[in-house]
Amino acid sequence: MTFFAVLAICLGLVLLIWSADRFVDGAAVSADYFGVSPLIIGMVVVGFGTSAPELIVSGFAAAGGNPGVALGNAYGSNIANIGLILGLAALISPILVSSQVIRKELPILMGVTLLAAAQAWSGEINRLSGIVLLSVFAMLMGWTIYVGIQKKADPLAEEVERELKSHKLTLNQAIFWLIVGLIVLIGSARLLVWGAVALAEMLGVSEIIIGLTIIAVGTSLPELAATFSALRKQESDIVIGNVIGSNLFNTLAVVGIAALIKPFSVDREIFYRDITLMFLMTLATFVFGFRFSRKRPGRINRIEGGILLVSYIIYLAYLVMVTLQRTPVTAT
Repeated sequence: MTFFAVLAICLGLVLLIWSADRFVDGAAVSADYFGVSPLIIGMVVVGFGTSAPELIVSGFAAAGGNPGVALGNAYGSNIANIGLILGLAALISPILVSSQVIRKELPILMGVTLLAAAQAWSGEINRLSGIVLLSVFAMLMGWTIYVGIQKKADPLAEEVERELKSHKLTLNQAIFWLIVGLIVLIGSARLLVWGAVALAEMLGVSEIIIGLTIIAVGTSLPELAATFSALRKQESDIVIGNVIGSNLFNTLAVVGIAALIKPFSVDREIFYRDITLMFLMTLATFVFGFRFSRKRPGRINRIEGGILLVSYIIYLAYLVMVTLQRTPVTAT
């Protein structure tokens, strides 16, 4: 049975990564054909679209009565996006934050993270909490679209426009991959959740640990692939824009929808360990990337990237240690 659970997780992750890439490409190119501005595509379609795996996986997990997987996936992905993806990216090549839009999104992400922490402190994320999160998400989407329409010239828009020109897809091809990507995304998410829950039950560990580690890292892989693609083309604003957009989407839409489907409790351990780390990493990103001078862009250098990456490695090592300590030993 363990073999089939591990196989389901591996196969689910591979299909999830492949389908998420097809889904985002199809959505971005389709939006471009319909005249959506490159800035909106970069901020909404690409930034939020790469979080489609987290949304679908957490939705299925909540509907199946596995809130630990849902919550661990959302918050664990946020930690992985900053510690693993942004940290590794900055370590490879310092990240310049030139886009004024992204500079505005950084304090918004800080505020949203504080809102998530306040809700978790109460010990439960109920349907009312979910409505609040989704309402904030709707307002943020409205602001994003307004900025995208009003602001024509921005480094992020220029980078997205160059990226769109590199995709040689017709409108029919883009729509085809959008639909196929979504169908495979849903199927692979169901497979992944089944495997994760089965593995947690067999190992005797909590679902939240599986969600924070295997599922969170796996659903963050589309962001990692998009990040390395952008790094090769020296598109720094797309790199950090993907991370900020994904974390906003995870915190507001993913947790909000999961809470609407099935409210869940939040243990104090999760608050002090996982949500506190998510807040500290978000704060570090804000301090590193925002800068308070209008005369020069924000910059996440290699030392700062190394700090983020090492912090994430220590966090993962701690989770593994806790898991090993709590795993029951069965007699053979």
